[in-house]
Amino acid sequence: MTKVLCSFLMALILTAAGCKTGGGNPKLVLANFFDALAKKDFTAAKKYTTKDSEGLLSMMQMAMQSMGDKSNEMAKFEKEHIELGSAVIDGDKATVPVKDKQSGETTDFTLKKESGDWKVAFDKSTLMEMAQKKMKEHGFSDAGHNATKDSLEGMRDVQKMMDSANKMLNDEKK
Repeated sequence: MTKVLCSFLMALILTAAGCKTGGGNPKLVLANFFDALAKKDFTAAKKYTTKDSEGLLSMMQMAMQSMGDKSNEMAKFEKEHIELGSAVIDGDKATVPVKDKQSGETTDFTLKKESGDWKVAFDKSTLMEMAQKKMKEHGFSDAGHNATKDSLEGMRDVQKMMDSANKMLNDEKK
């Protein structure tokens, strides 16, 4: 009887732990990620992202630290400002539409399976894809090729900043 009770309790604990992180539910993982960002808790946010996302999150963390408490930039991730749609799962990739309640604009966030859990893809290549999709939605017929010179330069600047952040992280690890 004791073994059965212990097994049941262990299963219950593991189930509760899985529900807390949302590892099996892309929408819940994204909600937890946004909650952590809204609180400027980058350590917690990294738990919900792919390994490739670490560089960009570290760069955001450094930017927030340099701004101090002056920045209210992360408030846009608070629950009252966004509305998460239903996840669409396609194999090891999922998309969750996120609507900005103020602008009405919807952006599809990508999640990927890593070690059996859903993780938010918040890396440079995924964000560039999201930006290109948004540019197409706003009238650029082929965002990767026909965007204005300023837009392309801006994307290159973001790419350089992300590369620098990744290099700094790799240097710190060494």
